[in-house]
Amino acid sequence: MRKFILLGLCLNIFMYLHAVPKVLWKYETGGRIVGTFSQKDNKLFLGSEDGCLYTLDKRSGKLISKFDSGSPIRSKPTVSGDTLFFNNANGDIYALHIRTGSVLWKTTIAGEKRVDFWDYYLSSPVIHNGLMIIGSGNGSVYALDAATGREKWTFQTGDVVHADPLLYRERVYIGSYGGRFYALDAATGLPAWDFKTVGDTYFPKGDVQAGASVAYDRIYFGSRDFNIYALNAETGTGMWNTKELGSWIIATPAIADSLAFAGTSDTHAFCCFDAFTGAERWRVSLNMRVYAEAAFQGTNVLFGCFNGKLYCADRKTGSIVWEFQSDDSRANWHKVYDAVGNFREGFALYGTEAETQKAEDDIASLGSILTSPLVDGDTVYFGSGRYCYALETQGD
Repeated sequence: MRKFILLGLCLNIFMYLHAVPKVLWKYETGGRIVGTFSQKDNKLFLGSEDGCLYTLDKRSGKLISKFDSGSPIRSKPTVSGDTLFFNNANGDIYALHIRTGSVLWKTTIAGEKRVDFWDYYLSSPVIHNGLMIIGSGNGSVYALDAATGREKWTFQTGDVVHADPLLYRERVYIGSYGGRFYALDAATGLPAWDFKTVGDTYFPKGDVQAGASVAYDRIYFGSRDFNIYALNAETGTGMWNTKELGSWIIATPAIADSLAFAGTSDTHAFCCFDAFTGAERWRVSLNMRVYAEAAFQGTNVLFGCFNGKLYCADRKTGSIVWEFQSDDSRANWHKVYDAVGNFREGFALYGTEAETQKAEDDIASLGSILTSPLVDGDTVYFGSGRYCYALETQGD
C-alpha cells in the first residue's frame, strides 16, 4: 500500500512540474506595471508607472516603440482599428496611430486624483459607436469623440470614478467610490437606473473601485463594503449579493460556466461563486491580496496575486494545476514572509501612515501582479512589478 501511495505522490509531483510554464521572454520597463495589456496582430501594448506606453513584439519581447506621456499609466490601453487610446494619472488622454506612433489627438480632463494607498487603477478607455468612454477621479464619466477627442457628454457621479466602463446593449455600466452603480445611455449619458451598495460599518459608502462584468443579462461587480453583487442588467434590481466578511472585493468578477470568479483583499483568497445564486463553490487560500480580474485558459482559471505569483487552477474544483513565481518574488520573499509563507516576525500590513507605506513598499518589491493575465493560445502575458512576462503553458 505504501508503494502505491508513494507512486501516486511521485506521479502528482511529476505532473505538476511538467505543467509549470516556461518563460519565453521578460521585458523590463522603467516603473511598476499596473494596467492590463492589449494586443493586435503581433504587437503587445502596455503602460507603466514610468509614464511610458510600450509596444512590444509578442513573439520576442523586443521593444518596437515607446511613447512618454509624462505621468504614470495605471490603466489598460484600448485598440480600435489603427488607433491606440490610453490615459495617465495627469488626466491626459491620448489617441496614437498604431503603425506610426504619431499623436492623433490629446485632451486633458482636470481633477484626476488618487484616493489612498490601495487605489491602484485608473479607469480604462472603452470605444463604442465612435465614442471613447472613460471615468475620471473628478467624479464624472465622459464620452469623447473617438476621432477628435471633443467632449460629447458628461455624467457627474459626485465621487471618484476609477472603474472601467462596461458596454452592454447600448448602455454604459459603471460604479463610483460614492458607492453607487449606474446604467447610462451610451449615446447620451442619461441614466437608466442607479443602484446603491449596502455599505459596511467601516466602509459606509460601499465604494466601487473596479469595473464590472456581464453574463446571463446580469451585471457583476465587487465593492469595498465586502460584497460581490449581481444586478439585473435591464432594471438594476439586485439578484444577489454575497458578503466576504473582513475583506474588500476589488477584482472584477470573471464569468464562465455559470460560475463567477473573484479574488479578495484582506482575507487573501481566490473564490468561485455560483453565478445565479452567489453560493460559494470553492476557495483557494493565499497569503496576499488578489485585485486583478482572472482569465481563462481551456478548463482552467488564471489569476495573479500581490505575492508575485501567477496561479492556474481547475475552474470546477479549485485544485492548483501550477503556480509561477516571478524573479522579484523569489528575491524579496524574505521581506514579507518566513520560510513557510506566513508573514515574517515583525511584519504588519497596517499601522501609521509611514508603517503602512513601508509595508506596501515591501509588498511591491515582490513584483505584485496587478494585471489580468492576457491569454493567447498557450502563451500567457502579464505584468509583475516593472516586468512584462510571456509564459509558454501547457494549456489544458
